[in-house]
Amino acid sequence: MPTASESHAEPSPAILHASSRWLQPVREALGPEFLAAYLTGSVLSAAFDPKRSRVNLLVVARTFDLHLLDAVARALPEANRAPHFEPLFLSQRQVEKSLDVFPIEWIEIQERHLLLAGEDLVATLDVPRSNFRLQLEHELRSKHIQLRQSLLAWSKKPAVLESVLRGSASSFATLFRSLLRLRGEEPPAEAGRVYERTAELFQLDAAALLAPHRVRHSGSAKRAEIPARYRSFLTELDRLINAIDELRVP
Repeated sequence: MPTASESHAEPSPAILHASSRWLQPVREALGPEFLAAYLTGSVLSAAFDPKRSRVNLLVVARTFDLHLLDAVARALPEANRAPHFEPLFLSQRQVEKSLDVFPIEWIEIQERHLLLAGEDLVATLDVPRSNFRLQLEHELRSKHIQLRQSLLAWSKKPAVLESVLRGSASSFATLFRSLLRLRGEEPPAEAGRVYERTAELFQLDAAALLAPHRVRHSGSAKRAEIPARYRSFLTELDRLINAIDELRVP
């Protein structure tokens, strides 16, 4: 029976069934090395769309030597139709040694995961917060540079810019949730509200900051409006990064 962390939406029975079916041959290939498998990410949110979104799975094993990797590769189910799965395979040691390097990802997984099989190792992880602000600034600065590069390359292609915004919506929701945690707040469950609260907290233009979320989930923007929305989002993101750079946290 799958067990869940708090504060997330339950996946549909169809998704749970498909996930268990996907996991079965992988677990058999791992044999006694298998430790745990989880659903993570957007599949545990109310906004999940099984036709467009990917199902994130975390699979943890005692070890992942080349022999095991080959066995898992042979066992991976064919991705012929939705839902489409995006698995992450880690050894137990990789989990333990990456906690201080990827605190954003591990805190996000720890607060929103569903155990499909095995022992819930994630719930007891002690994630250091010492590098939290630095990683958050690094991720946001990297994404700002990538978005700016895309604008330079595709300024006359609104359809491409729309796709870039849509594809970045979930990752920005994750980073903004992390930013709210850094400020000592419990992030809202709904992604749109996370964007809004971030704008409120840092005195940003909420309509501009919400551009990726609205493009992804409402689809209401006219194609001709996309370049202006894209530019406005870049402006607010730059303001946010500058504010984070000045943050002093314990």
